Amino acid sequence: MILPTQFKKLLAATLLILTLAFVEITSNSQMAIADTATNPAAEVFSANCAGCHINGGNIIRRGKNLKQKALKKYGMDSIANISNLVTNGKGIMPAYKDRLSEQQIIDVSAYVLSQAETDWK
Repeated sequence: MILPTQFKKLLAATLLILTLAFVEITSNSQMAIADTATNPAAEVFSANCAGCHINGGNIIRRGKNLKQKALKKYGMDSIANISNLVTNGKGIMPAYKDRLSEQQIIDVSAYVLSQAETDWK
């Protein structure tokens, strides 16, 4: 049986935990929004690439992800090579030359490399 004082303490602890969880979720969401708002390349990636490559993964072909090891393995560890792939597409990956400007392609390619270096964190 829970006494009224124990119930109050339990309720207070639960509310504190829920409040802290809410603050953590809200601040992480705000940081993600701030990242795309302050980084146009992140916004381009989010709008055009994240559908298949969320967090650097690949929902279509698991091994062909955007992690540093895979980029090196497939010779995609330079801005030039990634830009060429984004521009012209390959296999099931579509070409983006008609959807993105040359500068957007270069910027998103640099973004992919920088994210791979930090393991997409």
